Amino acid sequence: MDTEERRRGILDTARRDGVVGVNALADRFKVAKETVRRDLHVLEEHGLVRRTHGGACPVESAGFETTLAVRTTRNVPQKSRIAAAADLLGDAETVFVDEGFTPQLVAEALPQDRPLTVVTASLPVATSLAGVENTSVLLLGGRVRGSTMATVDHWASRMLAGFVIDLAYLGANGISREYGLTTPDPAVAEVKAQALRSSRRRVFVGIHSKFGAVSFCRFAGVADFEAIVTDAGLPSAEAQRYSLLGPQVIRV
Repeated sequence: MDTEERRRGILDTARRDGVVGVNALADRFKVAKETVRRDLHVLEEHGLVRRTHGGACPVESAGFETTLAVRTTRNVPQKSRIAAAADLLGDAETVFVDEGFTPQLVAEALPQDRPLTVVTASLPVATSLAGVENTSVLLLGGRVRGSTMATVDHWASRMLAGFVIDLAYLGANGISREYGLTTPDPAVAEVKAQALRSSRRRVFVGIHSKFGAVSFCRFAGVADFEAIVTDAGLPSAEAQRYSLLGPQVIRV
């Protein structure tokens, strides 16, 4: 196996498994750990992976995005803790819940003892809340993306533009201090951007591996949010740097 084949194999493994370790890759490809580290460095320089302690994770881009089914199997304990973002609801009566597994967990943690109207592009979110007493669900129309089971395109954006929403829970494929919040698909970015414009308050929910990652389409800045809720995997020093841009950063 030549160098290019090995690097393609490493990238394919990262995209399939979500995270790869240097030791495991060295065993799999029968090369030295230092060789794997060089491979990961090259892949990172090309914007394909992001280095982590002891390995790397794939960077989602215009040409690659993990499916919802895959997301439901990764970092579940951390994502479940992030659902505590539901406590930030305050006196909001209308809530936008973004597509994705973490926002879905937030939606399922919303209080059920008071009237709420939930607007969402996510079919799983709508399905999970449809039978909840005191909760009215508005599902945005549009083209359904099979990978995320969420609606996009102008139908969804136009419907959102007609609302004034008290609070939006938004996710992203990447969040960085320099480039803000990003996602691979322009159609998804437009729905998220419109949700941002239609909402009085905004909360970002996402695991620590999202931080520092940059995808294709920017839809918001860090300063657009009143709060960021993530897991304790985000170093406290980095959380402080994000908080200097405006939002409260909550590590759970």
